[in-house]
Amino acid sequence: MAKPRTSFVCSDCGSVASRWTGQCTDCKAWNTMTEQVESQGLNRMSQATHHKALAQTAPVLSLSDIEAIDVPRFGTGIEEFDRVLGGGLVAGGVVLIGGDPGIGKSTLLLQALANLAATRNTLYVSGEESGAQIALRAKRLQVEAKDLKLQAEIQLEKILGTLADVKPEVAVIDSIQTLYSDALTSAPGSVSQVRECAAQLTRVAKQTGVTIILVGHVTKEGALAGPRVLEHIVDTVLYFEGDTQSSFRLVRAIKNRFGAVNELGVFAMTEKGLKGVSNPSALFLSQHDNQVPGSCVMVTQEGTRPLLVEVQALVDASHLPNARRLSVGLEQNRLAMLLAVLHRHAGIAAFDQDVFINAVGGVKIAEPAADLAVLLAINSSMRNKPLPRGLVVFGEVGLAGEIRPAPRGQERLREAAKLGFSIAMVPKANAPKQKIEGMTIVAVERIDEAFSKLRELD
Repeated sequence: MAKPRTSFVCSDCGSVASRWTGQCTDCKAWNTMTEQVESQGLNRMSQATHHKALAQTAPVLSLSDIEAIDVPRFGTGIEEFDRVLGGGLVAGGVVLIGGDPGIGKSTLLLQALANLAATRNTLYVSGEESGAQIALRAKRLQVEAKDLKLQAEIQLEKILGTLADVKPEVAVIDSIQTLYSDALTSAPGSVSQVRECAAQLTRVAKQTGVTIILVGHVTKEGALAGPRVLEHIVDTVLYFEGDTQSSFRLVRAIKNRFGAVNELGVFAMTEKGLKGVSNPSALFLSQHDNQVPGSCVMVTQEGTRPLLVEVQALVDASHLPNARRLSVGLEQNRLAMLLAVLHRHAGIAAFDQDVFINAVGGVKIAEPAADLAVLLAINSSMRNKPLPRGLVVFGEVGLAGEIRPAPRGQERLREAAKLGFSIAMVPKANAPKQKIEGMTIVAVERIDEAFSKLRELD
């Protein structure tokens, strides 16, 4: 009997090597090469049919001859979930949703399928829980899921047979790491099994038009477990964010072939499951009886939604040779750059001070429009004097001390005015041409000018 052949596969990028190496030659990741036994069960004929194309060979057409039509969508009955998806689910689309254990992935999908089951044929395939456990969860969440079809199975071939028999419009696979195919000899959750099962399910979705939602595990670093190719195969990638100790959850779109990326859905975990939050800005604003030093409210843009977030700063004398710079929710390297700009162009030195920055509510702010808010909060903490009541700011700060405009400035200002803010310090290029009722606009071009006008407001 021939000895089975073995190969080594990178768990990050899926690269295959004939021998083990400490570092992947493709993605340069360390200690990611795992051994697997190559399958002997597929001969050349079966391999040819096994890796067939997603569709029949299409003719070559000019781009002008192809009619561009909008992709029809259908809602899940959960407004925040539909927002992140770009307006709803798409027939034949494949969605991958990942997050930490216990953060609410299965809860959200069970609620969505229960809503869809009233009008559409739905299927929930569970590889981690029994049917009794899911029924108990549905009872606890008090969802009406009488018409929801359920299967507890982890073998890919049986799941594909169920999809062919039931012909659902929407199917949830919970989770992709628990599935295995008889065509491969490796264990469930291995790189080859995850890649093969995802490719087969995607092929079925494109051929039959069924919408498939895959649940994915995450690594300890927070990235989706399995090969990176998994994210390239699917149409939409969603991530659950938030602390499991908190009742609030954020769902962010990282990739979406049918809509805008970087959309954000905000949920609150209750006894009856996840509920959408209609006014998420209230989550990221602290409720102070009086104004406190080191606190500044900014307007950030998450996809198409403007959010008001409180940025807090604490500046204290350092007793270490190197002063500490700690940032939570904002980029730490950018904090060091902003402190250099603050010293050079505003004459405010913090080289002997520990500086701590925090975005309230656990939100992560990636856009540079938070620069001005960070500097005003730092200055407020150093002076131990609160900023004027009702002040909201946004703007990017350049290395030359200039304040650059932020995109969608008018939408940010309207959102702030709707929530009762009366003063807005914005880049001069974002100053509105028409006056916003109940709001005073302070337009600035440079960081020293911003501090000068701030003293006038005091």
